[in-house]
Amino acid sequence: MTFAIIADPPPLEINPDNVVLVGKTRITLDTVVTVFKQGTTAEEIVHRYPALNLADVYATIAFYLNHQQMVEDYLAERQAQSKTIQQLNEARLDPNGIRDRLLNRKHAQEAC
Repeated sequence: MTFAIIADPPPLEINPDNVVLVGKTRITLDTVVTVFKQGTTAEEIVHRYPALNLADVYATIAFYLNHQQMVEDYLAERQAQSKTIQQLNEARLDPNGIRDRLLNRKHAQEAC
């Protein structure tokens, strides 16, 4: 019997928004790597995110461990994008006075 070693590609896909997803799910590489770095085991990750399968989680962790700098650069870029989007949303949707506006709306509805 011959034993063949086959290298499987990592179960990662890049969606149209340039976000790396794990397997055929909407769970991001960011999510898996973050919880792994917090000490969560592959089995616990699958328990938290049932859309994932164990082999994909192990393959994703292996990819991260073999390409840490590249993945860390990607995560830093995603974090910067997240902060930029948050700042744009906060500038566009000023949260100041929202509580007062909501209370005024509630009181106006109660008065009717």
